[in-house]
Amino acid sequence: MRRPRTRSLVVECRTDDDHALEAGAGAVAGTHVAGLDITRTRLYTADELYDAPRYADTFDGRAYRWALATSGPAEALAEVLHDQAIDNALGAWVAGVGRGLVGVMGGHAADRGTPGYDEAARLGALLGRDHVVATGGGPGAMEAANLGCRMAAAPPEALAEALRRVAAVPSFRPSVDDWVTTAREALSLTLEPTPSLGVPTWHYGHEPPNLFATAIAKYFRNALREAILLMVCDAGIVFLPGAGGTVQEIFQDACENYYASDEAVAPMVLVGRRYWTEELPAWPLLQALSRGRAMEQHVHLVDTVEEAADLFVRQPVR
Repeated sequence: MRRPRTRSLVVECRTDDDHALEAGAGAVAGTHVAGLDITRTRLYTADELYDAPRYADTFDGRAYRWALATSGPAEALAEVLHDQAIDNALGAWVAGVGRGLVGVMGGHAADRGTPGYDEAARLGALLGRDHVVATGGGPGAMEAANLGCRMAAAPPEALAEALRRVAAVPSFRPSVDDWVTTAREALSLTLEPTPSLGVPTWHYGHEPPNLFATAIAKYFRNALREAILLMVCDAGIVFLPGAGGTVQEIFQDACENYYASDEAVAPMVLVGRRYWTEELPAWPLLQALSRGRAMEQHVHLVDTVEEAADLFVRQPVR
């Protein structure tokens, strides 16, 4: 089952004033953030975002500081035009990747070296055998799923070694630089990575993007980023234990499926029976919401990441 990607952000400049404003936006962006191209035609790589030894000096860090300080129509338009360019580049990337995308949503607070992080990495590796894993592109479970997918074709012991190396620095706090250094050590273990996608935002720029996604669609505006992340996950979404953001994503995705036609419904898989029925009881509401709808047969509650991945093996997207 495939949800068609029909959403596209379009901004057109029709008058001389429009063109002047666009030129002003480009000048503002280039002046304040070297390397910020509001007409770029491809997604970011980790090396482009982390282009300096110290995170504070990187393109990603500078763009975040600019996003916090921007004001005025030229700055606002620069963000809009940048996000439109990223949206267009993402559409082209998804069309060319040749695999269905499975989203993995989960808590940003899952530290490296914890069971939750390792399970998310194992899920990414299992899904990455046949699909592209798409995440919110940040730390925690998102980073782990991108890491696992990146190493889907590598021997299991290589993933185990990567997990061991990154566990030396559990979190980007207090040092993003140390967190990045251990990630780069793990990157050296995969010479031919399996494609995976990260979709982060400078709205949450205090959380740095992970380095394991092979393609990064970074947006300024979070609402646009949230909608597009869910939309591109045409093969379905797995929801790992998380908090406010993950719950929001569950019901944002549920709303799309609730109104979707039979052929456009994409699977939703919640991992952790006790978590989603007792700690944050999203499952009973999701189950009640889906009753009698086309989505009813496509919402699942499982206990393990292996069970979650098996659902996609048994029900491949074509």
